[in-house]
Amino acid sequence: MNKKRKWLTSLVLAIGLCVTGAQSAFGAFWNLSGDIVVHDPTIIKEGNTWYTFSTGQGIQLLKSSNGTNWTRANQVFSSPLSWWKTYVPNQSTNDLWAPDIEYFNGRYWLYYSISSFGSNTSAIGLTSTTSITSGNWRDDGLVTRTTSSNNYNAIDPTLTIDKDGNPWLAYGSFWSGLKLTRVDASTMKPTGTLYSIASRPNNGGAVEAPTIIYRNGYYYLFASFDSCCQGVNSTYKIAYGRSVNITGPYVDKNGTSMMNGGGTIMDSGNAVWKGPGHQDVYNNIIIRHAYDATDNGTPKLLINDLNWDAQGWPTY
Repeated sequence: MNKKRKWLTSLVLAIGLCVTGAQSAFGAFWNLSGDIVVHDPTIIKEGNTWYTFSTGQGIQLLKSSNGTNWTRANQVFSSPLSWWKTYVPNQSTNDLWAPDIEYFNGRYWLYYSISSFGSNTSAIGLTSTTSITSGNWRDDGLVTRTTSSNNYNAIDPTLTIDKDGNPWLAYGSFWSGLKLTRVDASTMKPTGTLYSIASRPNNGGAVEAPTIIYRNGYYYLFASFDSCCQGVNSTYKIAYGRSVNITGPYVDKNGTSMMNGGGTIMDSGNAVWKGPGHQDVYNNIIIRHAYDATDNGTPKLLINDLNWDAQGWPTY
């Protein structure tokens, strides 16, 4: 259907789009206005309001009444939580990375990353609420962590609901690549086996930011390749593969496994928008940040309608 089945909220929106034709109000590329400065965005809709969470102080938050005009709202955490430094001793600020927001079992679950650039001494945290609008977030603590002795990195989390309604958590950045594990439906924390789903051993491990959706018999894995965070010099790009099983193997259009560096490139940017990546897929739209070459490489929010070709592959 769409990314991670954001359940009742997603279903209501999807039905509304089909019935009213509201999606026709937007072209393939949504024309956004207002405050759209983001990095590593994730999106959801509650009621009539859209929300985009992103990397930054206390987890940055934008909101919109129509999905196109955005304003900045209060950050999620006003100050650092005391337990963060237990697992990431260098965490001396309130700077948090790569959140993911999903609706499941009556709550909005917001996963986020605690780390420092180039390090895999990292942790994934969790906070949740019954209403984003309320601003009342519950601290659900540590989800998982890595240290320098691990060969993977516990950042860039994303919650995925499989076709049978079971929750999974995908995450990872560089090192040995992207990982996937089942999570307990009550605690929303890992239980069971850790699976490897994508790696780039011949490209310096440059893969991160997994996003998994289920559609018409396939699980689709979207990932970001190469380097972010260098403004107009960023080489970030979005790639994808698919599998009949959520645990893989994921293969690209050429049949190359994403565990062996495979991945069909979907978006590598253009003259204006450099280094697009850290994508999120929701209700047949795809969002990501890209660096605006007309504004000194400022990272900004981009939204497109997500389409599918006759062979079932995603396309703008």
